Amino acid sequence: MKITKDLYHGSLALLTDFYQLTMAYAYWKSDKGEQEAVFNLFFRKHPFQGGFTLAAGLDYVIDYCRNFRFGKEDLEYLSKMKAPDGSPQFEKGFIDYLSKLKFTCDIDAVEEGTVVFPNAPMIRVRGPLIQCQLLETPLLNLFNFQTLIATKAARINLAAKGEPVLEFGLRRAQGIDGALAASRAAYIGGCTSTSNVMAGKLFGIPVSGTHAHSWIMSFESELEAFEAYADAFPDQCVFLVDTYDTINGVKNAIKVGEILRSKGKEMIGIRIDSGDLAYYSNKAREMLDEAGFPEAKIVASNDLDENIIHSLKGQEASVNVWGVGTKLVTAYDQPALGAVYKLSAVKEESGEWVPKIKISQQSLKINIPGIHNVKRYYSNGKAVADMIYLEDQEINPRGTVIIDPTDATRRKRIMPAFYKEEELLKPIFKNGKLVYKSPKIKDIRERAQNQLASFDKTHKRIVNPHLYPVGLEENLHHMRMNLVLKAKQMENGEA
Repeated sequence: MKITKDLYHGSLALLTDFYQLTMAYAYWKSDKGEQEAVFNLFFRKHPFQGGFTLAAGLDYVIDYCRNFRFGKEDLEYLSKMKAPDGSPQFEKGFIDYLSKLKFTCDIDAVEEGTVVFPNAPMIRVRGPLIQCQLLETPLLNLFNFQTLIATKAARINLAAKGEPVLEFGLRRAQGIDGALAASRAAYIGGCTSTSNVMAGKLFGIPVSGTHAHSWIMSFESELEAFEAYADAFPDQCVFLVDTYDTINGVKNAIKVGEILRSKGKEMIGIRIDSGDLAYYSNKAREMLDEAGFPEAKIVASNDLDENIIHSLKGQEASVNVWGVGTKLVTAYDQPALGAVYKLSAVKEESGEWVPKIKISQQSLKINIPGIHNVKRYYSNGKAVADMIYLEDQEINPRGTVIIDPTDATRRKRIMPAFYKEEELLKPIFKNGKLVYKSPKIKDIRERAQNQLASFDKTHKRIVNPHLYPVGLEENLHHMRMNLVLKAKQMENGEA
C-alpha cells in the first residue's frame, strides 16, 4: 500500500499540530533533540460503551514513517513563519536540521485486527526526542480513526450474527480521507464488501452495489425498470423494492424473477430501504417463498447500526444481508476514539533509562511509566487476561498478580506457566528500517475474526459487556505508585 505516494505525491511531515514543531525547536535549542525517549500510544476507554476495541491503521502508520521527511516546500514554509515580534519563528539552523532529518526510530505495535483494551500500548515509539515528538499527532490521527471504525464494524457484524454486512457509506463519509480509511477499517472489522470503488482498487476490498431509486424513477414503471436492470445484469439482480410501494415492489421483483428463471438465471434478492423493516422483510419473505424463491436474499438498509440490527434480530426480521452506511463510516454515536500519546521513559547520559510519570487529579489520566509491553494469556484457545509488564523484569511463571491501572482493588492472580501466551507489541521498525511485512487485507480481516472468536461472548455483548481483566504486573504497579507518591511529595514541597 502506498497511500502517501498514490494520493498525496509527497511528504506529510507538516500533517502535525504546530506545538509539535515548537517543542521540536525547543528540544533542539536545549540540546535535547537527540536524547532517547519512549512514548506510548493508547486509549483510556472503549468506544461505544463496548467491551472491546479492534486495532486498525498500522499500514497507514508504516506508510507515513517510510515517507517521513521535510521536503523543500515544507522547509520554505517553515522558514517564512514569523514570531509575534516579526522575527523568524525558527532559526535557520533548525531549518537546516530538519532538512537532514531522517526517521531512525524503533516502533513496536499491535498488529491490525488485534483486540485491544484501555491503557495498554497499541504503539510504542523509541528514538530521539524530536522524532518521537513529531510523530505524535500523525500517529494519533492515523490510528485513532481506523481503530474506531473497525470496532464499530465489528460490533455491527456481531449484531448481524454471521450474516453479510455491506459497507456503503462513501457519500456520507468525512471527505476523501475519511471515506477511504473507513472502507478499509470496516472491511477489517468484518464487512464483506464496500461500495467505494477507489477503496476496492487501493486496498483490494471486494466491491458491491445494485441500483438506486433514481434508476426506478427514470422509467415509466417500476416493472419496466426491473426488466431493464435484469437485462443488463442477469446474474446479479437485487431489486430495490420500496421506491413507490414495498409490497407492489416485491410483486414486480417476483415477476422479473420468473422471467429470469425462464432464461436459466436466478434473481439474487431484493432490498428494502425504508419503512418498518421487520414487518416488510417478513411480508417479503412470505411472498418470495410462496412464489418459489426461497433462496432469494432480503437486503435491509436505512440508517442501520448495531443497536437497530440487534433490535430487528429480536423482532425476528427476515433479513439475510445488512447494508450499513452513515452510522458506520462516521462512527455516528462516538465521533472519536480519544487515544493519547504519552512519554514513559527517557535515557540519561549515563545510559540509564528513567521512567516518567504524569500525575492527575483523575486516576484515569495517570500514565503507565517505563518501557513496557503486553502479554495476552490463553487457556484452551480462549483469552483469559492481558498483563502490562516491564520488559526488563522477569515474570514469575508460577504466579503473579495483575492490578487494574484505574482501580487497585480489581486484581487477578494468573499463573503464566499454565497458559499459552502472546506478546502483543510486534517489531515494526528498527533504527528506522522496516522489519515487518504487512499482511494482505483479507488476512488482517481473518485475524480480526479469529481474535474476536477467542474472547468470551460476554465481553462482546452490545449492551453492558462483561469486563475483561487487564492489569499491571505487580512490579510495574508498585513502581508506578512509588512514582506517583514521589511526584505528589514534590508537588507539595516535601522533597
